[in-house]
Amino acid sequence: MNISVELTFSPLQDDFETHIIKFIKKLRASNLTILENPLSTQVYGEYDVVMNVLQNEIKEAFELMDKGLLFMKIVKSDRSEYEPNF
Repeated sequence: MNISVELTFSPLQDDFETHIIKFIKKLRASNLTILENPLSTQVYGEYDVVMNVLQNEIKEAFELMDKGLLFMKIVKSDRSEYEPNF
C-alpha cells in the first residue's frame, strides 16, 4: 500500500534552521520520493518503508533538540504526481 505524508517540522528554539535542514537531508538520503516547498516536506512510498524511515528520523531529530513540533498528514495513495487542474 502506497502512502503520501506531509510533514511540517518546527523546532521551538532559536537555532531551528539547522535542525530542519538536517532532518530534510536525512529524508532525502532515504531513497524515498521527497518533494519540498517552503511550508512542508512530502514523503511518498510504500507504507512500511515510509513509516520506518519516519519513525527513525523523527526520533533522532527530536533527540537533537530541546523542544519541537511536528505536524503530519497521511493519505492512503501516492499523490507524488498530483498537478492541480485549475
